[in-house]
Order: sequence, then structure tokens, then C-alpha cells
Amino acid sequence: MATYDVIIIGAGSVGTPAALWMAQAGLKVVVLERLPSQGQGSNKAAIGGIRATHSDPAKIRLCLRTLDIVKHWQETYGHALEWTQGGYAFVAYREQEEQTLKALLKIQKAYGLNIDWYDRDDLLEIIPDLNREELLGGTFSPEDGHCSTLLAGHAYYDAARQAGAEFRFNERVVEILTREVAHGPHREIIGVRTDKETYTAPVVVNAAGAWAAQVGALLGFDHPVRPDSHEGGITEPVAHFLGPMVVDIRTAPGSKNYYFFQLHSGQIVFCITPDPSIWGFDCRETSVFLPQVARRMVDLMPRLAAIRVRRTWRGLYPMTPDGSPLVGWAREVSGYLMAIGMCGQGFMLGPGLGELLMRMVTQQLTEDDQETLEILSPYRRFEGMEALK
Repeated sequence: MATYDVIIIGAGSVGTPAALWMAQAGLKVVVLERLPSQGQGSNKAAIGGIRATHSDPAKIRLCLRTLDIVKHWQETYGHALEWTQGGYAFVAYREQEEQTLKALLKIQKAYGLNIDWYDRDDLLEIIPDLNREELLGGTFSPEDGHCSTLLAGHAYYDAARQAGAEFRFNERVVEILTREVAHGPHREIIGVRTDKETYTAPVVVNAAGAWAAQVGALLGFDHPVRPDSHEGGITEPVAHFLGPMVVDIRTAPGSKNYYFFQLHSGQIVFCITPDPSIWGFDCRETSVFLPQVARRMVDLMPRLAAIRVRRTWRGLYPMTPDGSPLVGWAREVSGYLMAIGMCGQGFMLGPGLGELLMRMVTQQLTEDDQETLEILSPYRRFEGMEALK
């Protein structure tokens, strides 16, 4: 029976960087993962975008920190992540999108985001290939960007191991061990049991992504996290012509927003948000996705029409009722820390959130952390939906 300070369940976009920061803080950490290696759940289906362009102050703050970590990663740790600071552009072709994007600028700027509204001609200077017909303009945040999810995941894993974190793969958690206490919550964490071993620790972090609800159920929780299937695709490489990630938040029959960008190696990567949501764990590609997204992309940027698609795939977004993560200590079980429901944004939230989780465990929270945790509290009332989910 091995003893640790922290057990993290899930070696994905949140669990792996959290292990890094906790190990660097001097904690003895083990990460338990049911799959054969790091990032083999939803993480490997992510397309790699990292933006602080959100409408939620907590997400803005966490992703600004992630951007700072990622753009300095190679000089700090030595791993190349294929980081490209191309920015994000949210386009508007109707007054309702223009009003939405402009209304968000006040809070985005208040929390430190470098972003502005660009009228039609100015936006076309940034993205010349946009369909000019009825284009009103859009917002552009130049410090956002993208990197390789596979390279970044391996880099976090390698750095975490060098810092002393341990990883156990092909181990499924079957029980979270607790004991009764006389004061405070009725129970406290004492460890976990997997299908191979028993581990003891006073803290268990649920970072299980799309499978977070199953982990919570081991303690009797009914976490409001449901997997929603989203499909992505990639084209053949072509000469570079597109700098920013382009996001269109208009809705259409069968879909909501869609977004695409060009890798430094030339391929166009793209994704769409289905409407209605496709709930469940089915990750098989569909015949609906490609015609649907291609039609919308070519309408927005006609230059894309002749580019051939090489591959499509499908991944899981662990969704919450309001489109924001659930982060915080459980009130009912001492030592149980939730970092769940990333809503498809775990890759961009993970490094910044991992640092926050480390400060929670080591009791080094700042005033900004307190505000972030209040916004992301698992016990909040779910009202509305984040505007740029």
C-alpha cells in the first residue's frame, strides 16, 4: 500500500499539469489513469486552440495564465509545443452577433484581455479571405493561439515525472476510500482502490474529464457532467494564408458555432458544435458532420472550397448545465477536490487550472483565486449559459 499527499484521477488536460505543479510544490503525487498512456481520453481529440477570449471572468483569468505558460514553455522546459500566436477572431455578419461581441469587450478588457472590435475593412486586413458580403466586422485578440495537443500533453507529462510525480496507467479506480469523522463533514478521504492496487492519501482530485460523473458516483455524488460528442477534421496541407482561429457564433439548422484555423504545417483544422447536443460516449464519426461543417466554412471563406479533407474524428465534451467548469472542495467529504466539467475547454484551461489546484491543496490561495473559485463553485446555481462557450 503506497502513501501519497495527493491522488489525481485522470491523466488528461487537467490532471497532468496539476500533477506537475503539485510535484514542483513538494507534494508526493500519483496520477491514476484507466487508459494506457497520458492524454488518451478526450485530450487527444482536442484541436489545440488556446484562447483567453471568454465571457466568464474565471475562464479569462485561467486561460491568460495558460497562454503565459505555453508561450514560455520551450525556453523554460525545453519541449517544442508548436506554439503559434495567431490570435482568435470572432466574426459578425448580423447585428445580434455584433452586439453580443461588443457587449463582452468591457468585461474582457477589465480582466486583462488584449482584444478590440474591428470594423469590416480593418478585419479584412487581418483575414483577407473572409466572405465580404454582409460582413460587419468582428473582435480580434492577437495573443491567443494554438499548439499541438499531443506535444503539449507529453511535455506536461515529462515535466511532471521529472518533478517527481508518479503515473499509474491501465488502472481503473473502483473505490474511493473514506472514514467517518466526528466533526465537520461526515466523511474524509483516506485513499483509493484500483483494480490493481490500494493507495492512501488525504486528498483525491477528480480530473476524470468525460468520466467524472462515474468517479463522483463512487462517493455517492451525482455530478452534473454529461459527455457531448463533437466532431473535428483536418485537411491536406496548403500554403499558409490564415493567421487567426476564426470563430462564427451564428446558429444554423443542426449546428451552433463552428471554428477553424491553419496549422503551422499548412493543414486546416476545424470543428462544429452540434445542435441539439449528442449525448453519450459514442465516438464514431458520422456522415452528417463533414457536409454540414464544409457548407458553413466555404460560405464564410470561399477559398476553402478546393481543399481536400484528409481525416475526421469525434471526441467528448464533458458538459455542465451552464457551460463552465465545476472546481472546488466537496462540502460533504473532506479531501475530495473536483476539477470537472471543462466543457471542451480542458486543453486551454488545464495549465492555469492546474496551478490553481496546487494552491488549493497547499492553502496558498490569492484574492483572485477566491473570486475564480466562487464563480466555478460546484454548489453554484446554474443560470444561463456562457456567451462564448
